[in-house]
Amino acid sequence: MADKNFELIDPASGKKSLLPVREGTVGPAVLDIATVSKDHGVFTFDPGFGVTASTESKITYIDGDAGVLMHRGYPIEQLAEKSSFTEVAYLLLYGELPSAAQLQAFRHSIGHHTMINESLLRFFGGFHHNAHPMAMVSAVVASMSAFYHDTMDIHNPRHREIFAHRIIAKIPTIAAAAYKHSLGQPFVYPRNDLDYCSNLL
Repeated sequence: MADKNFELIDPASGKKSLLPVREGTVGPAVLDIATVSKDHGVFTFDPGFGVTASTESKITYIDGDAGVLMHRGYPIEQLAEKSSFTEVAYLLLYGELPSAAQLQAFRHSIGHHTMINESLLRFFGGFHHNAHPMAMVSAVVASMSAFYHDTMDIHNPRHREIFAHRIIAKIPTIAAAAYKHSLGQPFVYPRNDLDYCSNLL
């Protein structure tokens, strides 16, 4: 298929730019405007990025007006009906739904990382009992890099994988701790005999 371009012309100077069209896997094609600022000295204006694709994604496609959400090509309705949370997490990380053996290994890895450092739990003592739960969770998650700094090389795929497993595993523990703190109750430690969602509930 021949390359498709739009032509942008500055009426004041007559300067022209060719803007390539990129075809998406799903949804409408997009116009690549990356050279507009350099060629013409102007920025584009799109409040709220309502009609702008900010990046290329192989992970998620969203069309809010049409009510479409897809992860790795699967409609969210299909994933919600037929897949568990950990299966969808695996899909997002690795690009495909896991086999039974892959799912078992992934669940084992997540279970291995559910506990959080006791010092992280002490962070909650600094929050008011009625602090917003998301504020508490965000603060504790942000501090994780100070406790788990052995996997900080973002250029190392294995480091990224381990950190992803850690954060997936620890989020229910952190969210449950925020909830217990808001009630003034003791923290409950995760149990590896429970599945992912049950540990939060």
